[in-house]
Formats: sequence, structure tokens, C-alpha cells
Amino acid sequence: MEHKLYRAPPEVRGMTSLDKEAFTQTITVPALRVPTGVLNKVVKSLRKATIQRPGVPRVVQDKEETSDFRLVLLDPHRVSSPSSFSEAEAEALRSFSVAEELQYYELRLTYHNLKSEEVLEAVLPQGQDVTSGFSRVGHIAHMNLRDHQLPYKNLIGQVIMDKNPGVTCVVNKTNMIDSTYRNFKMEMLAGEENMVAKVKENGVTYEFDFSHVYWNPRLSTEHQRVVQLVKRGDTVFDVFAGVGPFAIPAARSGANVLANDLNPESHRWLQHNCKLNKVEKKVRTFNLDGRAFIQGPVKQELPALLKGRAGVHVVMNLPALALDFLDAFRGLLHQEPSCDENLPTVHCYGFSKDDHPEADVADRASHSLGFPLKDRCSVHFVRNVAPNKDMMCVSFTVPKEVLFSGDQEQTAEPAPKRQKCEEATDSTQS
Repeated sequence: MEHKLYRAPPEVRGMTSLDKEAFTQTITVPALRVPTGVLNKVVKSLRKATIQRPGVPRVVQDKEETSDFRLVLLDPHRVSSPSSFSEAEAEALRSFSVAEELQYYELRLTYHNLKSEEVLEAVLPQGQDVTSGFSRVGHIAHMNLRDHQLPYKNLIGQVIMDKNPGVTCVVNKTNMIDSTYRNFKMEMLAGEENMVAKVKENGVTYEFDFSHVYWNPRLSTEHQRVVQLVKRGDTVFDVFAGVGPFAIPAARSGANVLANDLNPESHRWLQHNCKLNKVEKKVRTFNLDGRAFIQGPVKQELPALLKGRAGVHVVMNLPALALDFLDAFRGLLHQEPSCDENLPTVHCYGFSKDDHPEADVADRASHSLGFPLKDRCSVHFVRNVAPNKDMMCVSFTVPKEVLFSGDQEQTAEPAPKRQKCEEATDSTQS
């Protein structure tokens, strides 16, 4: 970014209603007078020296308005005199018979030539944190504004919409995610009030009402990682399925899927997305509490699956609460099989603020199961969600001692304070 090419007029500071005309300014920039016959070659040779600014042409009409010459506009911070050109650039100009004498051009910069960061830095109080970051969900830009930015929220929304093609709606999160239905209240900042988004992730199309369901575009890598563990013919139980980012790709890869979500809106869009991606015959959907899903459909299906050879996966992506649901596996089945080769593999997500998040989530999983997972699990780092708060995924085969425990109401043995487990700390951001 050219930090000083544009200096905002001081009167825009503190603006809360966007006045685009107030940002207009004329600046003087250096230029070279170039014969039209070698214009493209010169521009290519000077690509590091020419002006780079949204909506500003690098080539303009010559002052004398002849058809034989054009002016190539230069970055004033890169070129202040003919001696500013590198040896290679100067040699190129000589070879094309272009005079190194600098011309000067009055360049009119408007709001449309500014980057969102420049507009917001000019408007918000000096010294305050300026953010133009957001999550993109289809045509929706989802922001999480801080208190000091709220007086400028509508202006910020308009700037984000103006500077990001395809964004037609900007919203701000107004409370924490509700752990029951995994949605949050939001307010419109700018644009049309259309919350039905269409997104594509890892080649799969999803549609949903963003105001009523959970969707996080930063989890695409994690969705893909887990789905790649599933083989054709395997069975996947998705306990907190949302609108289907695990269930539908797994079904497309040839797995049989049972997908559940407590939120009626998520369940409705899950069914819609199964049809949209032509996997409705491979996915059975449920609208149950997670524990009821495990103790109902999962319990009914498992005995037959344990006798087969195909893999069985249980995905539990509700990081605020999922670890607490693991106790639903205690004593789930009564008749122990002759071998334990096909016990289900669980992929359970959790948040951790601990200094040792891998060990922390393994401890909590052990406690919920009532069985130590030492040397029997792997923990994968998913992403950092906030300062000192990580999202982790603990994966393990459900121990037969848990699954076939005789007393379903047994008291869990507290896991040791710091259970060690195999720590797979892949730092790939999702």
C-alpha cells in the first residue's frame, strides 16, 4: 500500500454517514512520455515503478493529446527523479528510445480509488484499532465489530460492501453463539436483508439461512481432513451435522451417513443440501438432541456394523459442548463382540484455553468417557479462535470397556490431572 500517496482531508475524521465526495483529492504524480508503438513493452519493463491504485489507469492521454504518445504514470514514492530508475529500467528506456525526462500529471483520486483500510483509517478516531476483516459467506460479509467501532458501524458496512465485489449484505454479530442451536443474533449494517446464502466448499454447494444456522468458512480444511479419513462403504454418524459440511462430502465419497442436528432450521437445510447434491439416498437425517441420537439411531445401527469390516466414524463437531456428550457411549451396547477390530472411531471437537490444549482435551474426553485415553488417542490442532483459545479435535477408537460397560449409570473415574496422549499438533488453519 502507498501509505502517503493519498492523504485524507481532515474533515472526514469522525464521519458516521458516508459522504463519498468528501474523499476526493488531486495529487501530482511523475510520468513518462512514451511513444504508442512501444507502450506495452515500456509498461512491462516498468511494472515495479508504475502507479498501483484501484481504478487508476497506469496509462493516460498525453497532455498534447496526440495519438503518437501516451503518459505512463509512476509511483511518486518509487520515482522522484530519472536517477530513481534501476539500471535494468534505465537500459530498457534507452533501448525503446524513451526520454528519461519526467513529466508531471495532476491525478484526481476519489473514494472509488481508495482501499477499505484507507477509508476507515481516515474516518475512525486516530489511535483506535481499525479493522476491515470479515468472514465471507456467499454474498454476506459477517463482521465482529468492537465497541469503539459501533458508532461508525453503518459507514463501515457500506465501505466493506463497496470495496468487495459480490458482497451485497453486511452484518454484525451482536452476541455470543448460542450453544443450543449454534446461531447468533446479528444486525444489518448495509445492503439487502437477504440471509439465504449459497456457498461452495471443497467442490460441494450448500444453501442455508445464515441468520438461523451455524456456518464457519474457516473450517473447510478441517471438513476435508476428516472426510478424507472415510472410505467408500464406511458408515458415518454425524451427531451435530449442521447443514452438512461433513455429512454430504462423506456421502459423495461413497459412505453411508446418518446425520443429526437439534436445530430444526439446520435439519431443514441439511435435507435441502442433500437433495441439492443428489445424496439424499445416502444420508438419513434426524432432528434430535445429540445424546438422544447416540442412544437411539447410533445404538440401533452399531451391533450390525461391528460385525462387518467397513469403518465406522462418529463426528462430534460442537466444540463448546461435544466433549460432555461422550458419556453417552458408556454402556451403550450390552453384548460384547468376539473381537474389537471394528469398534467406532470418534472425532470429537472441543475448545481449550489451557497452556497445554492437546493434553487438556484428552483429559476431558477421558473424564467424560470414564476411561483413560492415554496412548489411545490423537489430538489435532484445528484453529485458534481467539487469544488463548484453541479449537482441537481428539480422535480415538471407543474402548470396548466403555461401549460394553454393564452399568450405564456408572460414576466416571476422574482422569488423571494431565493425561498424556499422542499429540498430533498439525498447525494447518481451517
